[in-house]
Amino acid sequence: METTALTPLDNILDLLLDAVCVVDAEGRYVFVSAAFERIFGYAPAEVIGKPMIDLVHPEDRALTLRTAAAIMAGQPEANFQNRYLRKDGEVVHIMWSARWSGADRVRIAVAHDITALKRGESMRLALHAVSEAAHAARELPALFEQLHRIIDGVLPGADLLVAVDDRGDHRLRFPYMGRKHAAGPVSPAMHARIATVIRTGQAIHAETPAGERTAHWLGVPLSEKDGPIGVLVLEYRDKTAGGDAKTLLQFVATQVGNVIERAKAQAKLQHLALHDPLTDLPNRVLFRRRLDAALATAAMRKTHAALLYLDLDSLKQVNDRHGHPAGDLLLCEVAARIRGCLRENDVAGRIGGDEFIVLLDALASPAQGRDIAERIREALTSPFQLPGHQLRIPASIGVAIFPADGADSDSLIRAADRAMYRAKQSGGNQVLGTEEVGVRSVARR
Repeated sequence: METTALTPLDNILDLLLDAVCVVDAEGRYVFVSAAFERIFGYAPAEVIGKPMIDLVHPEDRALTLRTAAAIMAGQPEANFQNRYLRKDGEVVHIMWSARWSGADRVRIAVAHDITALKRGESMRLALHAVSEAAHAARELPALFEQLHRIIDGVLPGADLLVAVDDRGDHRLRFPYMGRKHAAGPVSPAMHARIATVIRTGQAIHAETPAGERTAHWLGVPLSEKDGPIGVLVLEYRDKTAGGDAKTLLQFVATQVGNVIERAKAQAKLQHLALHDPLTDLPNRVLFRRRLDAALATAAMRKTHAALLYLDLDSLKQVNDRHGHPAGDLLLCEVAARIRGCLRENDVAGRIGGDEFIVLLDALASPAQGRDIAERIREALTSPFQLPGHQLRIPASIGVAIFPADGADSDSLIRAADRAMYRAKQSGGNQVLGTEEVGVRSVARR
């Protein structure tokens, strides 16, 4: 086989960082400079005689052929951009300047690799999109899906997984599983890596064999103000994207952490607005909502419910003798004992001072409401062990039954309140129903 000696011009062309390509009228390479291998991954000998279009990204082939035809028709091109697939499968972005030589029947083109420029542009757009998505987020699952789409625009084919240990019990849950892991459980190796990121608070990058190509595994901590609560995991294949992938994922983790903090702050404010700050029981507003809903359900299902109105018989004496801190502590203990007497769907609330109110839903019979009220009264008669004190705080409890004592929340509350008042007037530390004190007829008017 003959070898052709390189000319001085060939040597100069091979020193260029951009690739010089010559393509014949049939679209086949007849010459490429040495830079072609650096940009596209193919040695010159691997492409000479092969169709240029075979290397072009499938989505860009139609546009590339139209542009090539225009160049061959006498319209030089100075900044045409398209994408190619490197030999290793990675995508490269190319800016071409090209013209047609009619005398030689070839296209001469210079390829400038703008992949880094395009990636930087994509990164800027992605970071802006991530920030906007996090700012507008209402629900985390929808946010994770949106963030995955944004990441996919920078790292095509990348998979995102979100692992959370927000309960601090070392039991991971996965609010977002991406595409790869959605169909099956996460491997023990993945669990181990995630646990390491949470424990150390440091990002981990690793390579894992994946068929004929290498997959890159990147995990960055998802943190709140008190430390890591989870991990964002990114699996991608572009070996040139390591720095960009880490920058992007860390920014995503920061934004998601802010969303979680914001959601928790909003939930805390909402909780404070609807609960008694001392006992953490539902306050008057929340209790009324639940009472209205329960009575509507009971009316539809034709079942019984009970409302208990409870007043502590001697809280004022406790405050006067032992101080308000002791009284506050006693109220918390009372709330705990009341909760301990209730069934799963029952609701207790504090409506102010030494008054509590209890909703007993879906009773088997009206008598069951009276039984639970007696259980609460007995629980409160046992001494309370407070620091330096042993205190007793009996209670007067009024019981009103739905629908016999009231067909709506207002009438039921009034009936229970009157029964409680009669119980208190009669010496306290007792449970009275409306039928025992003549309240039922009043409630029905």
